[in-house]
Amino acid sequence: MIPRYLVDFDVAELTRLEADVLIIGSGIAGLYTAIKAAENRKVLLITKKTLMESNTRYAQGGIAAVTSDEDTPAYHMEDTLIAGAGLCESEAVRTLVHEGPVGIQELIRLGTAFDRVDGELALTREGAHSHRRILHANGDATGYEIVRALSHQVAAHPGIEVWEECMVIDLLTEHGQCIGALVQKPGGERSYINANATILCSGGSGQLYRYTTNPDIATGDGIAMAYRAGAIVRDMEFIQFHPTALCHPGAPRFLISEAVRGEGAVLRNIHGERFMDKYDSRQELAPRDIVARAIIHEMERTQAAFVYLDITHEPPERVKQRFPTIYRTCLSFGLDMTTDWIPIAPAAHYMMGGVQTNLHGESSIARLFACGETSSTGVHGANRLASNSLSEAIVFASRIIERLHSLPPLVGHTLISYSDNRTEFPASSVAEQRHKLQEAMVRYAGVRRQGEGLQAALDELQGLMPIFEAVIASREEIEFANLLTCALLVTDGALLREESRGAHYREDFPETDDSVWRKHVQQRREQGITEEYVHDI
Repeated sequence: MIPRYLVDFDVAELTRLEADVLIIGSGIAGLYTAIKAAENRKVLLITKKTLMESNTRYAQGGIAAVTSDEDTPAYHMEDTLIAGAGLCESEAVRTLVHEGPVGIQELIRLGTAFDRVDGELALTREGAHSHRRILHANGDATGYEIVRALSHQVAAHPGIEVWEECMVIDLLTEHGQCIGALVQKPGGERSYINANATILCSGGSGQLYRYTTNPDIATGDGIAMAYRAGAIVRDMEFIQFHPTALCHPGAPRFLISEAVRGEGAVLRNIHGERFMDKYDSRQELAPRDIVARAIIHEMERTQAAFVYLDITHEPPERVKQRFPTIYRTCLSFGLDMTTDWIPIAPAAHYMMGGVQTNLHGESSIARLFACGETSSTGVHGANRLASNSLSEAIVFASRIIERLHSLPPLVGHTLISYSDNRTEFPASSVAEQRHKLQEAMVRYAGVRRQGEGLQAALDELQGLMPIFEAVIASREEIEFANLLTCALLVTDGALLREESRGAHYREDFPETDDSVWRKHVQQRREQGITEEYVHDI
């Protein structure tokens, strides 16, 4: 059983601080929300590393929004719904495509310098988009540029206090509402943050897998905390594997942006043969789940550990200018993408599911909000459309701020305490247990799944559950407990969903079954798994 809290505590014995708004995480969702909330509130932003370190920082391709006269919100909505494979919430998608362009202008006002051509915003196209609507910055460093601009605003804002290198352990709840969080500082001392509103912006859970494009910090903390607090999480079985991550000896699984294919790159197997036309008429620009499975199939068919991404037919100077970060990174490993085919393989990239929210970012627990990859707004469905994630963050961050205006003050003072009969931490190291978890997820809950393997994964994960009964103190131990929580949620959901849809592919149920499974899988602590039908608007 996953416990309500990871550690024993008594708030009466802790340092107590107050904030109007507590924001957990410093990616685009956390930074943008903090700036907006601080216009008339006292904001505390907590990040477990530095202000600049987040999944957003590593986002390359760009941000999707309609800014061209040749494009329309209706086209953007249609593309998103098609990619989402029947599980998108239509009203959430409509909100995204209509409010995204306003968010772009606000990012520009806050200092984000998107690339331009002759004074106009430069646009590219990515997989499953019908039009060129992807804005980018510094060629392929869009996320870094957005974080740079927003973190500068946050650091300079008198209404925002930033705590770096701090770990939020758990959310505190009382009388059905979130009243703040339990936080551990770098030296190990703990504090109780009392907040009128708590906003989870803590990113995804790519570290569930050994091979991921995500940084080390992506350990599903917000989702796990919300689940322990009793919030509904939704669609956890849908994890997007990016088709093209660098696969080279000595190199990390560095993301090779979707935009490289958008600008003309093709996929080849180890024999040099193009193969995507055998799998989808859209070829390299098919949705990510289709491309990822096609690559895996080709790897198995040719008994290879990778396939190639080839953009050598494009002018070298154009490639260097458009993809400077990717070019330099590949070159550092002896690969010149203007002359060499780049070895790639799929890697875990994005969590479509998360904390279920409404159109104003509200979770099922009062005063608890979620934004960005931590949330499940209904925009992404079973398969996220490329570059919609950054747009989603700014659109729903703005909506959360709207809702804060009507949130009444939090009254009363809590005396929460929690104690369990906790034992010493298991003998094997947390690093060893984390590796076992990642291996189980890669083997049984990856790009392709089947029932017997998913049950085997659950059995292996159950063997790691003594962490929940142990005295834990370090950030690494807390992160592992969060990863294990998310791994159990992902595997349970994947085992339940006996069909293939979007990023969830069951070899034993290879067809999509709308008559039974066109619905969300919801999970809530102490209530198990329930199902909710998609709301068509």
